[in-house]
Amino acid sequence: MGVEEEVRALALRARDASVALAAASGQARNDALSAMASALREHVADVVAANERDMEAARKMGTSEAILDRLMLDAARVDAMACALEELCELGDPLACVQAQRTLYNGIELTRVSVPLGVVAVVYEARPNVTADAAGICVKSGNAVVLRGGSLAAHSNEAIARVLSEAAASVGLPADVVCAITTTDRAATDALMQLHGIVDVLIPRGGAGLIRHCVECSKVPVIETGTGNCHVYVHETANLNMARDIVVNAKCRRFGVCNAAETLLVDTSVAHEFLPDVLAALAERGVLVHGDETACACALAAGNNVRCVSASEDDWATEYLAPEIAVKCVCGVDEAIAHVNRYGTKHSEAIVADEASAAGAAAIEAFLARVDAAAVYANASTAFTDGGQFGLGAEIGISTQKLHARGPFALDALTSYKYVLRGNGQVRA
Repeated sequence: MGVEEEVRALALRARDASVALAAASGQARNDALSAMASALREHVADVVAANERDMEAARKMGTSEAILDRLMLDAARVDAMACALEELCELGDPLACVQAQRTLYNGIELTRVSVPLGVVAVVYEARPNVTADAAGICVKSGNAVVLRGGSLAAHSNEAIARVLSEAAASVGLPADVVCAITTTDRAATDALMQLHGIVDVLIPRGGAGLIRHCVECSKVPVIETGTGNCHVYVHETANLNMARDIVVNAKCRRFGVCNAAETLLVDTSVAHEFLPDVLAALAERGVLVHGDETACACALAAGNNVRCVSASEDDWATEYLAPEIAVKCVCGVDEAIAHVNRYGTKHSEAIVADEASAAGAAAIEAFLARVDAAAVYANASTAFTDGGQFGLGAEIGISTQKLHARGPFALDALTSYKYVLRGNGQVRA
């Protein structure tokens, strides 16, 4: 059987399983999630051993530390995956929710209720925890899932998916509610994207290249999870100590995540006061600065520990996912907003300003209203763009598009709705 036939056969099995899963009760789906969590803990040694094979191969390939960090699993991370599945059980059932109800002019009772999408395909890179997260969210929302993980995590993904599939079957659901494409042949991803009518939606999670390829080539509708060229803008009214702490957290909490700040914008009027301090703080955490002329001058004033190179035009549009940051000085909120809207990826953007002053409050309101992004912050770190932090529970990604889902999306975004109509013999003239 060729790759295309193999992928199609797998997706058809998932479609069959989705019918049974959609009819399962909320309790049955929660039982499956609990079984999945228990199975991960029971098989933690097998999962970690499979991951060690992936880690060894990745190191031999010279994979970066940021990617290795995403790839690595240990007992604590496997337990965190299990805990995330258990937390899903505590969330409300997103299915069969009555969204609207009324009696039509002809006496027919109309009700709009939430239903699953059907078969969800998730294409992702070297993050094996996504295997459990995506499977759990899909099962909770009544969707069968076809998982296509990156080749770097092939052994990890296969081991996790097998554990989850067997756990679902152990409580009476079809094993194929969780399906994983195990071949490392890249043609499998393209084959999956062609299955319009079998796969209902495709969700890419990864770098800009993967997302662009899926958007441009998929015949299956795509929910676009975005890259994160996120900004922190420090207004001239900002409390500079607060601003320093926000910048350091947004950049350095984790370098390899999509909500990390990649560009710092600072009002020119406070640049010489603020930048030496914040650049020194970033340097303590190993961050390389790509600065404009003013930023580079301030880097010299900050001391020898600050590494700074002249920024190019490309730096303003770069998602580093590494200990690097671009720094630019701007003349006020209008220029900052224009820069963010030109170079940002519509993910997460922040302003730091004094809301108690007229100028600061006006800048905040302008920034929040005019910046085009899924999440906009005033006086807080971009690191909070996360489904759990937003009170949404486990997320399947951060959407930077505007149709269907935007920002952290989880259970509700994996449902659609249908109209249920009850009559007593009405016919239309």
